Amino acid sequence: MVPSGRDRCWSACRDDERGIGRVEAVEAGERRAQACQRDFEVGIDFLRGRTRPATALIVAYIDEHVGLRHEEADGPGLRWGVESICAALTELGAKIAPATYYEHTGRRPTAREVRDEELKPKIAKVHEANYGVYGARKVWLTLNRERPLDAPPIARCTVERLMSELGLAGAVRGKVKRTTISDPKQPKPADHVNRNFRPLAPDLLWVADFTYVSTWSGWCYTAFVIDAYARRILGWSVATTMTSQLVLDAVEQAIWTRQREGKDLTGLIAHHDHGSQYLSLAYSERLDAARIKPSTGAVGSSFDNALAESINGLYKTELIKRRGPWKGFDDLELATAEWVDWYNHRRTFEYCDDLTPVEAESAHYAHHQAPAEAGVSN
Repeated sequence: MVPSGRDRCWSACRDDERGIGRVEAVEAGERRAQACQRDFEVGIDFLRGRTRPATALIVAYIDEHVGLRHEEADGPGLRWGVESICAALTELGAKIAPATYYEHTGRRPTAREVRDEELKPKIAKVHEANYGVYGARKVWLTLNRERPLDAPPIARCTVERLMSELGLAGAVRGKVKRTTISDPKQPKPADHVNRNFRPLAPDLLWVADFTYVSTWSGWCYTAFVIDAYARRILGWSVATTMTSQLVLDAVEQAIWTRQREGKDLTGLIAHHDHGSQYLSLAYSERLDAARIKPSTGAVGSSFDNALAESINGLYKTELIKRRGPWKGFDDLELATAEWVDWYNHRRTFEYCDDLTPVEAESAHYAHHQAPAEAGVSN
């Protein structure tokens, strides 16, 4: 039977509706795919560089995004699989095959990778325990000093590589502000050092200086007295004013430290700058009472007291800038005491053959006292 004209028209309309429905469904799927593709491309930050990322980084990215489904306004989006992600990454310049992904995820870690995972927490612990100021060299030395005798040595290049991966780095010094206020009319001691800060034994040369610290409650000042032989801090003090009492307290502690150890200070040289605090009558009389000879460098030359200013720079870089801001005198004094203890007993110095200041002094005394003790007989 041939359908009438009205029936033929109705049938054609239904066919057109079914065709339109199929087209709309295809277009909706394409919109969802394009939206997911845009979201996928936006999330690939590691492709912004000029070189192809490492395979391990690409595999980690696939693991992070595989199986995800992006919600769209007209329904759930497409779910990304390994093959589709690999195809999209290849189009974006990070070429990787699904077989490469499965091979990388299924293999066992190498001995180097296992070793790296063991060392990373140890490196982070050493870096944090030392005020976060150690670079790769000092971290490498500390790890080898602390490792068991039967453990294999740790290479410096390994520490450098792992610290780079962990985002760890040593402290970098900044500029130094001068605090010396000299009185041109005041008599000054002669220079008995001539920029030679390498004495052959402890208690031959002390250097002294002080620096400023900004706190919420105002300026504070920290003074140090350092034995030049091993760079050991013998005395220190913190005050809220730049008076002679600030430097006098520091040298009093230094003298007490050596007298408690039974050391003779006769012939010792105490070198400082031309600050009025160090040229005061009270400071000069205290040095004379301990039979210590004062010494000063040239006016306006930072090199004539370079060692003391270097210690000030370490103090500012390793403690003040990294632990600030500071509330006031009390918390600064406590933190300075902790830093001085760490500096003397745990901070290694390349100048001291990678020993701490206390260890370097002990090694000197042990080396020079051993022959005398060996010659004693009863």
